[in-house]
Amino acid sequence: MSSVADAPAVRGGRKDSSGGKQSENRTGPVTFYRQVVAELRKVVWPTREQLGTYFVVVMVFVLIMIALVSVLDLALGKLAFEIFTGADDI
Repeated sequence: MSSVADAPAVRGGRKDSSGGKQSENRTGPVTFYRQVVAELRKVVWPTREQLGTYFVVVMVFVLIMIALVSVLDLALGKLAFEIFTGADDI
């Protein structure tokens, strides 16, 4: 069983025989495109119903967070105004 420290990325990556420099083999644009398409085919895309549910959940969460931050902003603003001005009626 190998540990994470034994992984090539942790030890410095792949090295070739030319003085310890990293190899310069690059993926061409056509190969890169084919690999991207192959990876996108593996993705499990949500259904329309799931997407609608996710949208509603995110919107409700965002609206709750907006309300919470707004109430805290208003309360802390009034508290600061009370502390620094000493006003009796705010």
